[in-house]
Amino acid sequence: MKTGIVLAPRRVGRTSVDRNPDGRVPADRTHADRIPFREDPGWESFEREVLPLVPDRIRRGILGALPRGTPVNELRIRSGLPVCIVLPRSDILLDGSRPGIPEIVASREEIARTLSLISDCSYYALESEFAGGYITIPGGHRVGLSGQAAVWTDGTVRIREVSGLCFRIARAVRGAGASLAKELAGPDGRLASTLIVSPPGAGKTTLLRDLCRISGEGMPEAGIRPCQVGIVDERSEIAACYGGIPQHDVGPRADVLDRCPKARGLMMVMRSAGPDVVATDEIGGEEDARAVAAAISGGAVVLATCHGSSLEQLKMRPYSRWLITEGYFDKAVVLSRRKGPGTVEYVGDMPRA
Repeated sequence: MKTGIVLAPRRVGRTSVDRNPDGRVPADRTHADRIPFREDPGWESFEREVLPLVPDRIRRGILGALPRGTPVNELRIRSGLPVCIVLPRSDILLDGSRPGIPEIVASREEIARTLSLISDCSYYALESEFAGGYITIPGGHRVGLSGQAAVWTDGTVRIREVSGLCFRIARAVRGAGASLAKELAGPDGRLASTLIVSPPGAGKTTLLRDLCRISGEGMPEAGIRPCQVGIVDERSEIAACYGGIPQHDVGPRADVLDRCPKARGLMMVMRSAGPDVVATDEIGGEEDARAVAAAISGGAVVLATCHGSSLEQLKMRPYSRWLITEGYFDKAVVLSRRKGPGTVEYVGDMPRA
């Protein structure tokens, strides 16, 4: 039986090999220890799809503070506070504190103007998205909302007075899963049921998305045939649908249930689409765990992610421990940010004990 590989993190561009616990290098394999996330700043989509939605004064300040092509992860605009640009490893506060950094403090009116542009002046049309706390815009970028919340009689919560906007820049990294596909392949031409574990920002959704694409396209060199793929995308993060159409490349054989609760969506997609492979993001409690188990028992491969820093941490949670110890997942991938997003801490067979 193959065992998992513990990998020694490093920067992209260098080479390393896996070693057994006794320090010897296995004769049959070498492996890169970081998913090859090419530097994909997404600047063009940021400039084309996000900046036109912010007021001129703020847009000019951002363009003045950032060299063209800078990789931007988030743009945060808060009423009465300096605009904040979040980069992969730091952020820039437009507070005028140093040369080349202008002071740009967003006003309530600028927040309202931006929100009008985002919603195309139709708040009613986006009422359900407001209830979720974010809006998806063309390109798959998500705009998180903060401010004063109101709880309705039916228990739903809506943001009534918006005072903060967080633009999360969507980007897909084609090929992110290619280096791991052979290790994750199952015996029947599909990927094995795999749980991807990582803290926020370490690349678990990026890897999951590319594994969906690989499943749909097939990858003969890894022993993977083209498969029908069902994606339950509760938070619109995997496929980044806009108007129900995926904005990211999730492969040519993918059916996406967007903004659908995971547990219900897994059952729906199994009944309606009959997929070979099902993918979902951030499984949590009992309902999610039982739906994953039902999908796997029904013959589908399940690719899923979970927040955590290690498999040991997951085993401290009742329902993720149950999925692991009962053998529903065959493979595991653990990612971290130790040497940047996509650092692979573990890939291989799922430990049961």
